[in-house]
Amino acid sequence: MRTSLVLLSARLLDPVTGRFLPETALAVSGGRTAALGGDREIRALADASTTVIDLKGAVVTPGLVDGHLHPVSGAELTHGLDLSGCTDLAGVREALVGEVRRLAPGAWLHAWGLDPNVFGDAPVESAALSPVLDGVPALLQLFDAHSMLASPRALELAGVDGPRTFDQAAEVVCDAAGRPTGLLLEDAACELVERAAPRPTREESRDRLAAALRSMAAAGLTGGHAMDANGDSLALYAELDAAGDLPLRLRVAPWCQPGADADAVRGLIGQQGTGGTLWRTAGVKLFMDGTIDNGTAWLERPDCHGESTHAFWPDPEVYTRVIGELHRAGVPTATHAIGDAAVRHALDSVAKTRTAEGPAVRHRIEHIETVPDDTVARFAELGVVASMQPTHCCDFTRADHTDNWSRRLGEERASRAWRCRDLWDAGARVVLGSDWPIAPFPPLGVMAGARHRRPGRDLTQPPHGPGQALTALEALQGMTVNAAWAAGEEHEAGRLAVGRRADFTVFADSPLTTSAVELPDLPVLLTVVDGRPTHREASL
Repeated sequence: MRTSLVLLSARLLDPVTGRFLPETALAVSGGRTAALGGDREIRALADASTTVIDLKGAVVTPGLVDGHLHPVSGAELTHGLDLSGCTDLAGVREALVGEVRRLAPGAWLHAWGLDPNVFGDAPVESAALSPVLDGVPALLQLFDAHSMLASPRALELAGVDGPRTFDQAAEVVCDAAGRPTGLLLEDAACELVERAAPRPTREESRDRLAAALRSMAAAGLTGGHAMDANGDSLALYAELDAAGDLPLRLRVAPWCQPGADADAVRGLIGQQGTGGTLWRTAGVKLFMDGTIDNGTAWLERPDCHGESTHAFWPDPEVYTRVIGELHRAGVPTATHAIGDAAVRHALDSVAKTRTAEGPAVRHRIEHIETVPDDTVARFAELGVVASMQPTHCCDFTRADHTDNWSRRLGEERASRAWRCRDLWDAGARVVLGSDWPIAPFPPLGVMAGARHRRPGRDLTQPPHGPGQALTALEALQGMTVNAAWAAGEEHEAGRLAVGRRADFTVFADSPLTTSAVELPDLPVLLTVVDGRPTHREASL
């Protein structure tokens, strides 16, 4: 046995029991944990070619996995101006003024992270920013990445001067006279204007992706469930993987959009299992609705503006048939479903697959922002994974329900925000993620948010739905053992054991005894993927 890596003087934390293993060292061979034991015993397995690291009492957990993120599109989107820290229109205007000054004449301005709460009760329209963006082609992505504001010049360059029709729930929002307000809802509408803007080169895209993934590794992530395969995503993963520069293990689910014909669905089925050493295509991503904040979710009752009344698929039964076809082919699905009607329909669709003979397939629902009591128990009954992003609740809503999300829903539905506790107690497999670039990717911040449910920028604020908080152990499980189970890899990953993948995250102290408010600052000392360090602090 050739031992490639040895970790000594470690505290090995089991995320199932929450206790430390009796062993203090481990050895890696062939990308797997080859041995656990005492320091002297494990050190004896090393030779001159082995990397030996004395952890000096640091805590080792199985590698943390983000259950929902968008690496390629996120790397591209976050390259522009970050507006996520702006809390009012004055702050947005000030940030835009500074960016406009830095632009070359005629260049496009790209920004992201715009919070609709900055508009207060006023409509989300580019008119509020027109004095700042006069003559500047600008695309301002709202924080949910399902909508954007386009400046008048951007609309002009794209030839968008009125409403359009789409095969999916998307809209060029127009005023009473049929003139675009600048607000574009969902991908199909956003792409009308995005196509007119300059695109990054392939090299720029690869470099941005590599930098983003390195930052994720430094934050302690060893893997992620990538919920898209748009553009050159798969080719970029393959390039980085072949060069040995892919620092995360990625499980990729390509999109199946409304309008996909039989050939497209067969193509998605045929794509399953393709990949490289550290990435593979596994699953299909579908959308049942949009977002509550922009009025494109699918709710059982309209929101306060009379919006969020329709599914993303014009005929939801077509979605159901596609789910059935993928299930019969053994393909797991991940459905974006935010509103209560969307979640219910996704569960109903999975239930219909259970009535027919076929393979055991693990389906999942993403986001689950508000659901009634009668929906909660069905996740466990149907074996559907609940993939949730608690930092969305923390950072984009408020305990007093004065935020846009809560005001749209009203008190009853806003009080059912991100029911992590209820789903967990009902027996559902709850997987935690960031949905980066919608929210920051550092996993310790995600785990902390699941515990304290307060805005990360101001922890003095009261929690939104404290009764829905998870414990420290449950939050760790949501990014280790549960993430492995959701991927059908519970015998490969998620625990520290001989034969399991050598994917580890090493902390200065235990994430279970570190308080929730201090957890985001807990130092990540070492990250290991496939037995190879992808991040190492100088102190080791």
